[in-house]
Amino acid sequence: MPSPEWAAQALQSFDAVVQATPGFRSRGGQRRMAEQVAQTFSCATLGKVDEDSGEPAPTRAIAVIQAGTGVGKSLAYCAPAIAMALARGTRVLISTATVALQEQLVNKDLPALAAQMEQPFKFALAKGRGRYVCRLKLERLAGTGGSDGDAEDDDLFPEEAASARPRRSHQEAEARMQFYASMAKTLTQGAWDGDRDSLETPPEPEAWSPVAAEGASCAGRHCPVFSQCVYYDRRKDLVGAQVIVANHDLLLSSLGARVLPELDNCLLVLDEAHHLPATALQQFACSANLSRLGWIDRLASRALRIGTLVEVTEVADIPRHSSALRQTLQDLERLVMDLYGPALRSQPSAWGPARARVPRGVLPEALIEPLGQLAHHANGFLECLRAVSKALRAEMRDKPDEARRLSQLYAQIGMLAPRLEEVHATAQLLLQEAPAGETQGFVPPAKWFTLEVDNDFILVRAHASPILPGSTLRGHLWSSVRGAVLTSATLTSCGQFDFFLRESGLHGDEAATTLEVASPFNYAAQGTLIAAETRADPKNAAEFTTEMVDALLNDLVHVRYGALVLFTSREQMRQAVDALATHMRNRVLVQNQLPRTQLLARHRERVADGEPSIIFGMQSFGEGLDLPGRLCESVFITKLPFAPPDDPVGEARAEWLRAVGRDPFSELVVPATAIRLAQWAGRAIRTEEDQAHVYCYDKRLTRTSYGQRLLKGLPPFTLERRGAAG
Repeated sequence: MPSPEWAAQALQSFDAVVQATPGFRSRGGQRRMAEQVAQTFSCATLGKVDEDSGEPAPTRAIAVIQAGTGVGKSLAYCAPAIAMALARGTRVLISTATVALQEQLVNKDLPALAAQMEQPFKFALAKGRGRYVCRLKLERLAGTGGSDGDAEDDDLFPEEAASARPRRSHQEAEARMQFYASMAKTLTQGAWDGDRDSLETPPEPEAWSPVAAEGASCAGRHCPVFSQCVYYDRRKDLVGAQVIVANHDLLLSSLGARVLPELDNCLLVLDEAHHLPATALQQFACSANLSRLGWIDRLASRALRIGTLVEVTEVADIPRHSSALRQTLQDLERLVMDLYGPALRSQPSAWGPARARVPRGVLPEALIEPLGQLAHHANGFLECLRAVSKALRAEMRDKPDEARRLSQLYAQIGMLAPRLEEVHATAQLLLQEAPAGETQGFVPPAKWFTLEVDNDFILVRAHASPILPGSTLRGHLWSSVRGAVLTSATLTSCGQFDFFLRESGLHGDEAATTLEVASPFNYAAQGTLIAAETRADPKNAAEFTTEMVDALLNDLVHVRYGALVLFTSREQMRQAVDALATHMRNRVLVQNQLPRTQLLARHRERVADGEPSIIFGMQSFGEGLDLPGRLCESVFITKLPFAPPDDPVGEARAEWLRAVGRDPFSELVVPATAIRLAQWAGRAIRTEEDQAHVYCYDKRLTRTSYGQRLLKGLPPFTLERRGAAG
């Protein structure tokens, strides 16, 4: 049961770490956050509760904490959470959104904390199994693991690689073989740990996929090289760790899979929590290829042959299900092109795959029957595969001498089975519609089709996705969580938590409390926001960009050290680059002209040498960059970073909001823009000594009612207004 003493003890541990750290100053905001973390985790009931025994229902406790830049949030949650976990005999699961924060926690913050805390603890980094190599696959592809002589034994590539092989030259095939042989050698010699991310040059997906330790093709403890398995070795590290660092993708993709600690029996911290809603939508979306169907025949052939070998009677149904599946997918492709072909073909291919969305999520009548057949036969085929897989595992258990051959057979089915699961899931989500007469409260998923031309092939895909991340997270995540802290520097929007609470599924949840911890920085004294106006309306892209670029270039001349310019479109950035005077070109580093790490290293070198250095970047440079002091004395925001809901999911959501009498611009676009704008402006002041200017060339920031809402979400810089020139 929760104990009030735990919170006091956890906070004492935090205080002790602060006092024991040389040169570390106590920060009021950081301690308030640590206190909230300790209080939240002390209230949560962990572990199984037998409701039939008369025990009270478990207590859930969730804190949503916005901690401004400079608060020191990682220490504020790590120290009390770890102390609490050790006292309660449980574990801490920390989930982040970026690799950079994972690395900071595992390589810097947690080792430093372990050195200061009285009670020792172990920590480990958790990655998806696809980041690790499968020794069995690598041995076979490198030609070092032997073979059972099976003609299909080398055919473990995903469909994309398989379709490319006829076009691969002999030299390319040799290079691929040498690549795998080299990888196998470094693994055997201990010069590589089997982690994709630790390779000196990360391989292309096409080269990595055939050797990745994916779950569908893994025989687990029945595998003949299980004792040397890289992935399961890392799993052992997780078992012995009191603190596990993962990411939002892995957290959501492994729900119910026992990969990470059970959420009802651990303390969960979600850092960079503002990314959680978007990750949820990506995670629970699905798509299926309606065009390249050769994998169906290969999967059916393998399953039938292997199922016959292990005497599974269900394989008799495979020809019927696979044939019907292929025919139905072909029919669907034809029907989709009949219905949406003109719209799909009319879109310029330079913009990426053409797409056609299904309005209101209501499918044309012609698609409903074939989609029902698709779901039926995909499910029947999956049942057959499950029977074959079960029999194979039993054979491996009973015949360990044949484990290598049987594991390879298992992998042959497992490499293709996920495609069948995708088809089944996509068909089911596409078929989701409101029951007759019960449209009230039903939120239709987004449904759309895409067309892409790959050399001479036309690829048609079907897609479906939930549109409300909050509903998805409520059903899949929060229903299991007992104690959690969600934190980020940007969780409020326009000064309120409401938008994030709705997006994350916590709005109206009685277990959720909010806390805003202000930055220790004196923004009014340290920073100036210059609201520079243009004559042109920002909605008139051509005229506005021309005028904005002129104003920007005039301001860039005065940059003495480091600066960051953030653009809202590639065309904007291109025009600014083209307009640079010759003497300015040497000062500017443009995103994607160099790898990010090299670009930032060159920027730091220039500033260290006393030279002006200006980075031109897009959205990804507006978040997560830490350029303190002279590295970023000015941030230039060329235009308000609106992200109109023009992707299929955003369009479907806006359409649904309008249908129920709500305003997508006010409810979605403005709050999302407020968070993005706060992130962009947040690049300016990174320490208590920084002095910086933030320029915004979009007059809507000060001239519109929604602009006033956006201003409320920004740090309290001193505001200067600058009228349009001329």
